[in-house]
Amino acid sequence: MIHPIRHFQQSLSSKLGLGYLLMAVPIFVVSLGILFLQSRYIIRKEAKAYAMSVLNTDVQRVRSFMSTIETATNSNEWMALEDLQPDSLLQLSRRIVLLNRNVNGCSITTEPYFFPQYGRYFSAYSIMDGDSVTTVREGEYEYFDKVWYKTPKTLGKACWVEPFDDYNEGTLYTTELIVSYCKPLYKEVKDKKEFIGVISTDLSLRSLDKVILSSKPYPHAYYMLIGPDGHYFVHPDSTRLFKQTIFTDADPRRQPDIITLGHQMTEGHEGTMKVVIDGVACQVCYQRVPGTQWSLALVCPESDILQSYRLLVYIIIAISIIGLVLIVLLCRRLVNRAIHPIQGLLIRSRQIASGNYNQQIARSERIDAVGKLQNSFSVMQQSLEHHIGAIQQATKDIQLSNEQLSEATQLADEAARQKTIFIQNMTHQVRTPLNIIMGFAQVLRDSMGMLSDEEVRSIGDIMNHNANSLNRMILMLFDSSEVGRSEELAIKSEIEDIVCNHLAKECIRFTNMHFPQLHIRFESTLPDSCTLRTNHLYFMRSLRELLYNAAKYSDGQHVAIILSQTDNTILFTVQDTGAGIPTDYRDLMFTPFTKVNDLSEGLGLGLPLSMRHILNLGGKLYLDDSYQEGCRIIIEMPK
Repeated sequence: MIHPIRHFQQSLSSKLGLGYLLMAVPIFVVSLGILFLQSRYIIRKEAKAYAMSVLNTDVQRVRSFMSTIETATNSNEWMALEDLQPDSLLQLSRRIVLLNRNVNGCSITTEPYFFPQYGRYFSAYSIMDGDSVTTVREGEYEYFDKVWYKTPKTLGKACWVEPFDDYNEGTLYTTELIVSYCKPLYKEVKDKKEFIGVISTDLSLRSLDKVILSSKPYPHAYYMLIGPDGHYFVHPDSTRLFKQTIFTDADPRRQPDIITLGHQMTEGHEGTMKVVIDGVACQVCYQRVPGTQWSLALVCPESDILQSYRLLVYIIIAISIIGLVLIVLLCRRLVNRAIHPIQGLLIRSRQIASGNYNQQIARSERIDAVGKLQNSFSVMQQSLEHHIGAIQQATKDIQLSNEQLSEATQLADEAARQKTIFIQNMTHQVRTPLNIIMGFAQVLRDSMGMLSDEEVRSIGDIMNHNANSLNRMILMLFDSSEVGRSEELAIKSEIEDIVCNHLAKECIRFTNMHFPQLHIRFESTLPDSCTLRTNHLYFMRSLRELLYNAAKYSDGQHVAIILSQTDNTILFTVQDTGAGIPTDYRDLMFTPFTKVNDLSEGLGLGLPLSMRHILNLGGKLYLDDSYQEGCRIIIEMPK
C-alpha cells in the first residue's frame, strides 16, 4: 500500500492542482475586496460631486432670489433722489413693495431734521400684509442706531445685513424675521456727495427658507445657513435659529470636526467635510453666498449617500459563486497541462544543441521524475556553460592583448615621429639665429677697425635680436618641460597688485624692442588706478606673447591692445589686421608644438604656454571667432 503523503509528493497532477488553488483563491479574494472598496470609493465620490452640484445650484437660486431685491432697490434709487418730498418717498416705498412679490417691506429713512416740518425723524415704510400693502410714516424712534441704517452709512455702500426682529414699539412692523438690503442715499451739494438717508428693502427669512429647502438631493438631507459669527439663520430645528451658533454645545475634544466646519464656513471657505452631527455621520458641502457674509451648507447623511452601496452585497455574492466555479474549472485545465515543464526542457535542450549555451535551466526542488530530469539538464547546461565561458574568456583576453599591443605600437611610432619632427624643427629654429650670431661675430672679428660705428651698432642690434629670439625659445622649452610645470606653485607664491594700464604699456615697449618700426595702438576704458591681483611675470609673458604673434603674423601696421571691463572681469584684447588663423587650425592652435606651417618660424609653444599661464592665474584665453579682419585674442581675468 502506497503511503498517502508519499503518493502526493510523487504525483505531479495532485501537486499542481493544489498549488493552483492556493494561488488563485487569494488572488480572487483580494480582487473582490479591491472591487468592493473601489466601488464604495466611487459611489462616495459621485455622491459628493452630486451634492456639491445641488448646493451650487441652490446657492445660485438664493443669489438670484436676493438679486431681485437688489434690483428693485437699485432701479428705484434715482426716483427717491429725483423727488425728495415726503409724499413722493411714501409712494416710492409703496411702489417697490407692490411691484416686487419677493419684497416683504421697504423703508426710506432720512437724516435728522432733513424734513424740518417732521422734526428729527422721518421714515416712509411700506409692508406687505397678506395681499395688500400698508404704507405709513413711522412713529418716532431712534432708528439711526439700527443695523440696517448704521451699517450702509458706515460702509458708504450697499450691503446685506444680518436677520433681525423688526419690532419697534409704536411703529408699523412685521412679525417675521427679515434680512434687508440697505443702500445709502447721497445728494449732490456743491460738487460733493452728502449723505441724506438709507433705502432699505426687506426680505422675509421664511421666504428665503422656502427657496433653500425646496430641493434636497437625498431623503434625509437638509440645509443650514449661518452668519459670520456662526448663528443659524436657516435650520430644520427652529429652536436653534438666532439663539444658537454652530459652535454651541460642540466639545472641542470630542467634536473637533464640527468646530473645524464652523470655522471653515464663517471664514467663507468652500468645500466638503465628513462630520458627525448629533451622532450621525454626514457629508457636509458648504459654500459662501455671493455678496454676503453668510455660508450655506448641505448636510447629507452617510446612510443616504451609501444606500446604493448595499446592492453591492448581492453583487459580491453572485460574483463569488461564479468565481469559485471558474477557479475549479481552471485548476482542472491546468492539471491536465502538468506535463508542460517537460516540453520546456525539450525546447531548451534543442537550443543548447544548436550552440546557444546561455539558456539557463533552473534547478528543481521536486523529487518526482520531472524534477530529477530538470536537475540533470541543469547540471549538464552549467558544465557546458562553464567550459564554453572559459574558452570565450581566453579568446577575449587574447584579442584584448593584441589590441593593446597594436595600440602601444601605434603610440610608439607616433612618439618616434613626433620626436623626429620636434628635433628637426628645434634644430632648424635654433640653427638660424645661431648662424646669424656666429656669422656676424666672425664679421666683427675679421673686420675689426674697418667698420663704422653705425655698422657695428646695426650688427649688434641684429645679434641681440637673434639672441633674444634664441633666449625666448629656450624659455619656452623650459616652461613646457617637467620643471616648468611647477609654475602653479610659483604663481601662488608671488601674487601682487599690478596696474592694468602700466602693464599693457610695458608689454608694448617690449614688443617694440623686437619690432621698432611697428606702432601698436593702445586703447583703455580703465582708470589708471585700476589694478589686478595676479602674478606679474606670468601674466606679462602671456600678454607679450600675444602682442609678439600679432606683430609677427599681421600686416605689421594695424596692431592694437584694448583694455575694458565688465561687472566681474577685466578684458585684455589683442587684435591685428592680416590673414588671421585658418579655420581648420583653430581647434589645434592651443596644442603644444603645433604650427600652421611646419617651415614657419617658432616652436609652436607660444599660444599653448599663454593659455596654460592664464588658466593657472584663474582667467580665460580664447579666440574671438566673430572678428573677420584678422586675428583677435581676448584674455579675461576676474576682478
